[in-house]
Amino acid sequence: MNFLHAAALAALCAAGAAQAADTPAQAAARKALTDLVPQAKVDAVETAPMPGFQQVIIGGQLVYVSDDGKYIMQGKLFDTGSQRDLTGARLAVDVKKKLDAVPQAKRIVFAPNGKPQYKITVFTDLDCGYCRKLHSQIAEYNQRGIEVDYLFFPRAGLNSESFDKAVSVWCAQDRKAAFTAAKAGQTPPVLKCDNPIAEEFALGAQVGVDGTPAIYSADGHKVGGYLDPDQMVAKLKSLATPTLADR
Repeated sequence: MNFLHAAALAALCAAGAAQAADTPAQAAARKALTDLVPQAKVDAVETAPMPGFQQVIIGGQLVYVSDDGKYIMQGKLFDTGSQRDLTGARLAVDVKKKLDAVPQAKRIVFAPNGKPQYKITVFTDLDCGYCRKLHSQIAEYNQRGIEVDYLFFPRAGLNSESFDKAVSVWCAQDRKAAFTAAKAGQTPPVLKCDNPIAEEFALGAQVGVDGTPAIYSADGHKVGGYLDPDQMVAKLKSLATPTLADR
């Protein structure tokens, strides 16, 4: 998903926030993007690590805009000295802040016995094939010390069949059992109650979810899509994510 599509989706799902006073370069960058996507919600505009550019977080993605607003670049910015992905590192800070704001009571959590070594947040769709494959191995993820926190992202959107299933699962008396049954292909009994499904769908749009499962590490890095339990541990280690046991 390119940033124009992402920005438009995020704008439909979230209200704009008040902005602090911009520098002239920041104002030019903001204007360049809002001219392209008038309804876009710009989350942050700040000086980029490379001279002559501002970096802008919009629709869960980061783009670079020249200080005069004439040029926009999308892609990863690497520091050759430190060999760091500066784009991914900056996005992770923003994603972590947003995910950490979701209380435990609005998640469906499958945790290992004892203290978890890692935690991942998974935006999931009950009808997604790879989402179902992931959940079919939930015991194996837990056995490897991974806590899996689920948030809903019904890909068909609000008021779709998948959305209604998510609401029914959330409203079940035994939420985790209903979730597991739905992941196994069972249609949950229709239930209605106060629920966070629309809120979580909007959050997914804000952090750049463009497919499911969309998996994030505890420090906000996007792990990607489905990985088997061993691959997941290897990926989390490669991201140099501190374990929860170290905190």
